[in-house]
Amino acid sequence: MRSATGSGREHFHLSLNTDGRKHTLENALTLVALACGGVAFISGLVVSAHIVASWAGVVGFVVGMYSQYVSATTAERSVNIVAIVMSFVGVAMGVYHGGFV
Repeated sequence: MRSATGSGREHFHLSLNTDGRKHTLENALTLVALACGGVAFISGLVVSAHIVASWAGVVGFVVGMYSQYVSATTAERSVNIVAIVMSFVGVAMGVYHGGFV
């Protein structure tokens, strides 16, 4: 009855390794895709940053798709989907505002 009395304290732990194993390469790919997707999405909102948005979106999309292919856990796959969508939207806005060059 530890949980009923409140004495058993559980700590919040955010991890992509939900299966208990280390997935260093997969986690790194996921975080790179998320970073590129974030850069692409944010810079896609700025008209003069269309080159950054376009290229960061393409890199994030490609890395995200490969990361999705080699992912090992559901948490990695969830973050990969967010990164892929952000990259796609970023590259679409970048192309709309002026393209790759």
